[in-house]
Amino acid sequence: MRLDDLNSGLEMLDREECLRLLATQEIGRLAFVIGGHPDVLPVNYTLDGDAIVIRTDSGRKLEGISRSTVAFEVDEIDRSRHAGWSVVVHGLAQEVTPYDRQEIVQRVADLPLHPWAGDKLHVVRLAPTSITGRRLRQS
Repeated sequence: MRLDDLNSGLEMLDREECLRLLATQEIGRLAFVIGGHPDVLPVNYTLDGDAIVIRTDSGRKLEGISRSTVAFEVDEIDRSRHAGWSVVVHGLAQEVTPYDRQEIVQRVADLPLHPWAGDKLHVVRLAPTSITGRRLRQS
């Protein structure tokens, strides 16, 4: 970890700290482009190593993210202290199907992922190409 600007309190987080923070939450925002228009939707998620795993139904979201480059963001904000952190993951999203390696299919099936919006039939795994984060601390 390094302090970007000693006076601002903005700290750039290393990959390990970003993964640790991602593991503390269960809701994030998935950003993708569909039909030439950007969209951002909240989703429940869990981690598979450094990959983000979500469940979704057939439809617009699955169509927009399948085999596509997406962004995923998670944060925590303390409004009273004007402090918080944010982690952004960029990568390729791909639906996990029975045609994938059996070890991946079984591993993601066993993950503790329970969408708040009910049962979702499709499992999507976001393999990261970059993971970045920032923390703002007020003194």
